[in-house]
Amino acid sequence: MSNSQWEVTTFQHLTVQRLYDVLQLRVDVFVVEQQCAYRELDEYDRHPEAKHLSGRNEGGELIAYARILPPGLCHPEVNLGRFVVKADFRKQGIGHQLLQTALQEIAGWWPETPIKMSAQTYLHRFYAQYGFIQVSDGYLEDGIPHVDMVKESC
Repeated sequence: MSNSQWEVTTFQHLTVQRLYDVLQLRVDVFVVEQQCAYRELDEYDRHPEAKHLSGRNEGGELIAYARILPPGLCHPEVNLGRFVVKADFRKQGIGHQLLQTALQEIAGWWPETPIKMSAQTYLHRFYAQYGFIQVSDGYLEDGIPHVDMVKESC
């Protein structure tokens, strides 16, 4: 995906089409594919300091997304969540590009600030490659095994 385009924006600057694309991808993966009937939309999406990181392919299709919340909003740390790659584009290195881009952006906004995430357990090794350390026992979130992971800073 060398020709991918990465964009970071706040909710207030998302166009209606881009917001629709983000919500459609999140619902397709988290609600439909993973069969989690839960409240996908929350008050954090609209927070003025929340960052929405989107990756699009050459044709402009949204293929990856992550939400970055500022420290102090839901945890003392920066929160990295809603990390998703569209099914047709997995196993192509896009998840790595998404995480690398997110970490670069976080380093620019909140340098020296720890980053926390609720990671699906099967992705533990993926995140560990980037310095995330498991800080909780496993637990079920919406029926899916998770662990909390923290990276000390970027």
